[in-house]
Amino acid sequence: MSSAIEGLEPRHVWKHFAALSRIPRGSKNEAAATQFVLDAARELGLEAERDAIGNVVVRKPASAGREKLPSVCLQSHLDMVCEKNAETVHDFSKDPIELVRKGDVLMASGTTLGADNGIGVATSLAVLEDRSLEHGPIECLFRSPVHHDR
Repeated sequence: MSSAIEGLEPRHVWKHFAALSRIPRGSKNEAAATQFVLDAARELGLEAERDAIGNVVVRKPASAGREKLPSVCLQSHLDMVCEKNAETVHDFSKDPIELVRKGDVLMASGTTLGADNGIGVATSLAVLEDRSLEHGPIECLFRSPVHHDR
């Protein structure tokens, strides 16, 4: 785990964010991020499905006694903006994001952080993982960008 997230709370959100940061996920290159979410759902024993364009829906059943509550959908997208400083050597198709912490600020070394929307993905995964929450049915939608031929 990245030392840059050490001590950050909520711990499970930052754990998932750091793991996702190791996965290249620029637009049209988010297959590994899609698999990361599917694997996480499988490890948690949750129902998950991927559609033809790569969107993933993970369903977490309601807590006992809360089955009749309305369903909540948490939505995030799997890809990230890929920008780097001119002097930075980084291949977004294969290199992980290097997390750096300066005081209370989490950033990346010479590149975009991928917090749009990596933090949304990480938060959804943390909610799916948390067995202490009392909740109605939860669906997490992890969107893949629609691929258009140009």
